[in-house]
Amino acid sequence: MTGKMDLTREHKQFGGMNRFYTHESKACNGPMNFAVYLPPAAVGLSPSRKFPVLYWLSGLTCTEEIFMTEGQVQAYASQHEVIIIVPDTSPRRTGIPGEDDRYDLGSGASFYVDATTPKWKPHYQMDTYITQELREVVESELPIDQNQRGIFGHSMGGHGALVLGLRNPELYHSISAFAPIGAPMKAPWGILAFSEYLGTDQKAWEGYDACHLLRRVSASGNLKNLAPLLVDQGSDDEFFEKELFTEDLKSAIKETGYPGKVRGQGGYDHSYFFISSFMEEHILFHLKNFQSAAKA
Repeated sequence: MTGKMDLTREHKQFGGMNRFYTHESKACNGPMNFAVYLPPAAVGLSPSRKFPVLYWLSGLTCTEEIFMTEGQVQAYASQHEVIIIVPDTSPRRTGIPGEDDRYDLGSGASFYVDATTPKWKPHYQMDTYITQELREVVESELPIDQNQRGIFGHSMGGHGALVLGLRNPELYHSISAFAPIGAPMKAPWGILAFSEYLGTDQKAWEGYDACHLLRRVSASGNLKNLAPLLVDQGSDDEFFEKELFTEDLKSAIKETGYPGKVRGQGGYDHSYFFISSFMEEHILFHLKNFQSAAKA
């Protein structure tokens, strides 16, 4: 475990508690922030009872606070007794030249990869941070049931949820996403980020592209080990054609026979108005899969 969880503030909501923390991260070589929502039954609870947990990964430019204020998750998390964990989208104030120059690279734009290029590698280890370090920190301190763990996200964070979920089937028992970057190796956002963080060898990019990952796992015969997936995509999303490549993801799912569902939602855009409209359905999707896994 790395870094003590230092509480910076808290706000009561729907009987539960929004808490904001900072801690020192070895993976990212500096301070990292994250937010937690605890349903009422988990506030001040003895550790004898554990709760399902969902890790939310936000999109470009977001912090750990945006989802907590705009996602409208708390009412449903309170009702269904789920703990929500929301990390920041990148390290901050690292001193890397140019880290704040663009909205789609550096601060707020980690793409949830473990960087390998000399410029970004010392701090941008977000795969390791999310799947190992943060997970170990919160699950040692909070009443979390490690057998009911899911991951979900939006846009860049939807991409993150897809690839981290697919790369770590032993950790995540359910995956969902809102308007994810489904084929980042074809998307201008993804090409820029992967070139900077992972270098120019595109073979190295394939490990963080959901379409390539699905085909790789399918070819290995291990598709049955993957968690079920739900994706929602708005028909009026301004990034649909240029950046998200949802149809490529749908094709990979169909081609491999992966238990994933991509739903089109008429009239919705890329915003949190869209996300909040289907938030409860995603929470119930995860809970249903946790119950199915427990019976298996």
